[in-house]
Amino acid sequence: MKTIAISGSPRENVGKRDAKELRYEGKIPAVLYGGETQTHFAVDAAALKDVIYSAEVSFIELEVSGTKTLAILQDAQYHPLTDQVIHIDFYELKEDKPVTMQIPVKLTGTSPGVKMGGKLVQKLRKLRVKALPATMPQYVEVGMETLEVGKSVRVRDLNFDSFQITNTPEDTIVSVTTSRALRQAEQEAKGK
Repeated sequence: MKTIAISGSPRENVGKRDAKELRYEGKIPAVLYGGETQTHFAVDAAALKDVIYSAEVSFIELEVSGTKTLAILQDAQYHPLTDQVIHIDFYELKEDKPVTMQIPVKLTGTSPGVKMGGKLVQKLRKLRVKALPATMPQYVEVGMETLEVGKSVRVRDLNFDSFQITNTPEDTIVSVTTSRALRQAEQEAKGK
């Protein structure tokens, strides 16, 4: 899994007035959960762009007052009018404790159903994956080599040794449906 390094400065005061001053200076108040104690700190807003506004999932190596911690982005709160990040939560990772993350789906191969004129419909772009930090995948690969028209790949069809997908087994990830052009060609063939 890709790791992004971010450094933060500890916060002395925790409150609305202090948080407002931090935001005015271009910093975002943040909290690190999951360890023995909660750590309150501030991060530059520019340093978080690769974490928040990216389709890729990554671990974050936080450095606050000389202490480095491996974490994940747990939650981000946005201003209701400007959509700027106003607060961010991180969760500390432990090597021996599994963690659940939203991991993107990567479609591989070419579907025979799409070659015949079917329409590819991807219903899930991310899956909930539970794994140890060392075995967390960058993305979940879904092969489409056997996907014919009218067929689909569900969560139950996927099986991995190093991690577990916690979505409902009946959830459809990707399917190939009959396109309008294919339906029309079939009707014309029946009419002849």
